[in-house]
Amino acid sequence: MWLTSSSVGRKFIMALTGACLVLFVTFHCLMNAIAICWPTAYNQVCEFLGANWYALLASAGLALLFILHIVYALWLTVQNRKARGTERYLISKRPKTVEWSSKNMLVLGIVVLAFLVVHLIQFWAKMQLVEIRNVEGTLPPTAGTLFIQEAFSLVWTPIVYIIGFIALWFHMTHGFWSMFQSVGWDSTSWIPRLKKIGCWWTTIVVALFVAQAIVFTVKAHEDYYKTNPELRNQYIGMVAERLVPLFVPQVSEASYEELEQNLPQVAAQLPQQIKMVQANPGQVPEGQLEKMIEGNEAVQSIVAFLEYLKGGEPATEAVNETL
Repeated sequence: MWLTSSSVGRKFIMALTGACLVLFVTFHCLMNAIAICWPTAYNQVCEFLGANWYALLASAGLALLFILHIVYALWLTVQNRKARGTERYLISKRPKTVEWSSKNMLVLGIVVLAFLVVHLIQFWAKMQLVEIRNVEGTLPPTAGTLFIQEAFSLVWTPIVYIIGFIALWFHMTHGFWSMFQSVGWDSTSWIPRLKKIGCWWTTIVVALFVAQAIVFTVKAHEDYYKTNPELRNQYIGMVAERLVPLFVPQVSEASYEELEQNLPQVAAQLPQQIKMVQANPGQVPEGQLEKMIEGNEAVQSIVAFLEYLKGGEPATEAVNETL
């Protein structure tokens, strides 16, 4: 097959996947800007891009693009080294016209990949993957701003991200014009223009990423994403929609302040009520006990979440009262 049997075909795949990834990086940058300008809308976007079929399909397609890009990059590197043989050890100097990033694209790609793994662990694994696995923790998986809070409250996160952004800048500035060259757009008049366009595009995107990382870090250390009133009420709506059964329907309409004031008392009373029903099961309608246990689990989870918003640490699992 031409796309795999020839060097030109492999470079075409690299260019095509690279172009798609550049567009994704640009989209991701714009999405992060929403988190700064309108954090509640950012959470709505996270909910839209949750574990829905279209979001899962897009995630699978994006993963395929990354895998193809990495595999073909390694394939081309091995092919080029085999073609040069031992001649590369006889060259003492590279031509001045060869960019540093061009000589180190594989290393830069590895740094970007390592950064991507960290990013996936901090966000995707705790959001979409949690929904896929149907594992309910204290933090709602659609509350993207809370995962920004968790990630950027760590000292090392902005350092790792900025290193990743620098590597991404070098990788994209070369890859931007190189992908056009790979598909035959390599005229002497257009390559300099494409280099300038790629440099400006990448610089703007990466500069925005760095600025966003700084803003996220500052706000996370101020606990902004935990204490903002609009965000708090939005979080309560998420938790209520996900956890609260019909046993406590009033919770789904309550504000953060109302829950903070009243729910701990309900949480303290429910286990005792359940024990009384368990001792006299014939005195309640069929199915009422199961409903009360489900309600208790929901209430305890929301109480744990309220404690987290007041400064506690998030639990990895929903908090259940031992009966």
